[in-house]
Amino acid sequence: MKTDKQLKDDILAELRFEPSVNAQQIGVEVKDGIVTLAGHVDSFMEKWAAEEATQKVAGVRALAVEMDVKLPGLSQRTDGDIARAIENALEWTTYLPKDSLKILVEDGWVTLDGNLEWQYQSQSAINAVRGLLGVKGISNNIKIKSKVTAKGVKADITEALKRRAIVDSQKITIDVQGGDVTLSGTVDTWAERELARHSAWNTAGVKHVQNNIIVSI
Repeated sequence: MKTDKQLKDDILAELRFEPSVNAQQIGVEVKDGIVTLAGHVDSFMEKWAAEEATQKVAGVRALAVEMDVKLPGLSQRTDGDIARAIENALEWTTYLPKDSLKILVEDGWVTLDGNLEWQYQSQSAINAVRGLLGVKGISNNIKIKSKVTAKGVKADITEALKRRAIVDSQKITIDVQGGDVTLSGTVDTWAERELARHSAWNTAGVKHVQNNIIVSI
């Protein structure tokens, strides 16, 4: 098992390795495997990349993000400019029904509202917006509507976990109430925890995922 210092060193190395992240602007604190990222970054995309890089490191049990997005002068845009850029980006997003989402931009913070059939459509919309110039953050209020049974959703998630080779997936408990899924149990790595979450989100009919899976020490 890694010490907190070893884990911190590995995270810093991973942040330095990630080309889209300026690791010098990010502070890393680790206590009992729980990681806190703090500091200022130049874009929402960089903030997201730092989070993703940290979660790849073995030994991370949980992640707290206290980073702020401080846009440099050349990246400043009006909310109207950002909204128009989002409209154009969503229009070119594959499999996203036309005019299916409402866009609100306030001081660079984007809120997406609307109804979609699949979670991957919602994620595609987020991915399209995340890297746009001037975006400081995103609130995803998109709702997923699909006519499926709770039993069917649970069966689909169980099969997905088996296909994706999560170690000892029988340790993961799946509870489904309507379209709300709760995952619990233990896994060996943060990557396995995230893979379980993605497997649940990518299942038809899932509207919300509560991931209570614990990474064992």
